[in-house]
Amino acid sequence: MSYYLEIPNVSGGYWEGDNVNCLENSERFFINGQWVSPSAQDQQDIINPATEEPCGRLALAHAQDVNRAVEVAHAAFEAWSTITRAERLEVLGRIPSIYQRRAEEMSQAISLEMGAPITLARESQTPAGLAHIEETLDALRHYQFEECEDDILITHEPIGVAGLITPWNWPMNQIACKVMPALAAGCTVVLKPSEIAPLSAIIFTEILHEAGVPAGVYNMVQGDGPVAGEALACHPLVNVVSFTGSTQAGIAVAQAAAPTVKRVLQELGGKSANIIFPDTDFADVVERGAQECFGNSGQSCDAPTRMLVPHELMEKAMDIAAKVANGLRVGNPADSMTELGPVVSASQFNRIQALIEKGTAQGAILAAGGAGRPDGLAQGYYVRPTVFGHVTSDMVIAQEEIFGPVLSIMGYADEDDAIRLANSTPYGLAAYVQSGSMERARRVARKLRAGTVTLNGAAWTVKAPFGGYGLSGNGRECSRFGIAEFLETKAIVGYGANSKKH
Repeated sequence: MSYYLEIPNVSGGYWEGDNVNCLENSERFFINGQWVSPSAQDQQDIINPATEEPCGRLALAHAQDVNRAVEVAHAAFEAWSTITRAERLEVLGRIPSIYQRRAEEMSQAISLEMGAPITLARESQTPAGLAHIEETLDALRHYQFEECEDDILITHEPIGVAGLITPWNWPMNQIACKVMPALAAGCTVVLKPSEIAPLSAIIFTEILHEAGVPAGVYNMVQGDGPVAGEALACHPLVNVVSFTGSTQAGIAVAQAAAPTVKRVLQELGGKSANIIFPDTDFADVVERGAQECFGNSGQSCDAPTRMLVPHELMEKAMDIAAKVANGLRVGNPADSMTELGPVVSASQFNRIQALIEKGTAQGAILAAGGAGRPDGLAQGYYVRPTVFGHVTSDMVIAQEEIFGPVLSIMGYADEDDAIRLANSTPYGLAAYVQSGSMERARRVARKLRAGTVTLNGAAWTVKAPFGGYGLSGNGRECSRFGIAEFLETKAIVGYGANSKKH
């Protein structure tokens, strides 16, 4: 039976995408080049966060489904890992054009499954996946897999079967930046996408199948973390696990993987500081910082959720950020004018509401937003864009990742104090510095404990390595850095023609 994505239209009814039919595969898994039935009939509803209503059904994998996919990937590894770079590029190089052809369908799926405004899905969510695909192909063309030092050959070889567990908030960004480097490195793959946002992963799988990725090289099972995710992480034939999600879930994945001593890559939570110095165009950088915090309904692990400003400019920053929050158009994701959609689920909505209330209870000054839904939105997981001022580092909202459209503005005394505050959480995924002095911006960036530091609004790029310090995880994604994480290093001593025998 064929299904079609149903997305709310601007008048409150529904419309059907003309060529969107990925729901027909939502009750099946992709294993060994085929869509196959699950071993059991466990299913869950796929919830549209804009309506709180089901829009489809999703099959949930059991351990035997994961085992089947892993064994197939293990069997396919020898052939895929030993083909030439040119042969691998020929296969993977067919992916971008197919992805571009299905871009609108992908955008509609992302909007439906996780509530991204359709404009955001078209302009950011879907293109992010393509950017990673193209950058990985470029990195593969130039990657140095072998080098000689004296009589030693240093060779970098694919590690084996890669188990990839991806989140719902930037589904194509995270799927592409894991799957493509793993395949480029010569690994075979078992992907378990988020069960909350599974539709885009189905389309991505269909794209790889159409591109002719050999049977068994790429496999995909749907399911939840405690069952399917754990089965993948602990499987003895999986050689590396790459996980993106919450720090708590990342710890669980690492614990499941530990008995088999496999490599574990983790991109986890964040509580990123945005240090704004007074020698900037203050109003402009505060406005941009607030917009970036609220983007994707605050559901970005590297969002600049802590804005650090001089004490004497606190009230001015609160006023500017409040105007941004109050001016955002929150509502129907299918409306091209919508700037903020709902958050992804009831559990996320309830957690965000509790943290907003905690911020008020602990003495933070509410400048905009607050608890509850925005006016006129009685249904859907919509959160009021919220700004807190006079936040101190001992408050929960300054330490915990909220993952919603909530900005905390903190005051600092001087440069050293700003650096201290920026480094005062256990997270270290990203940080931001705004200064009219590039010398100062560079100096401060070197002192921040974060995997990525962005200076003065520099553009996002897939060429930079992405990953964090501390509770934000380990390992790096993107470009050649992502490929490197799926390789083992071997030294062949005595490889040179003039080596001595012992």
